[in-house]
Amino acid sequence: MKAPKIILVHNHPSGDSTPSKQDIEFTKIVYEVGQTLGIELLDHLVIGNKEYTSIFSECTE
Repeated sequence: MKAPKIILVHNHPSGDSTPSKQDIEFTKIVYEVGQTLGIELLDHLVIGNKEYTSIFSECTE
């Protein structure tokens, strides 16, 4: 399909969907590597207890 785009998703077993410092740093690394490889990172979602948080929406610079 030649659609080089990805969305990362992972859960926090604690139920708190607030992105951790490590989540944010990992997202930055994946974003930068994706840019180098021509793969667009659309978002990184953190799943909690019946909720989710978009790292791109919460942590834009």
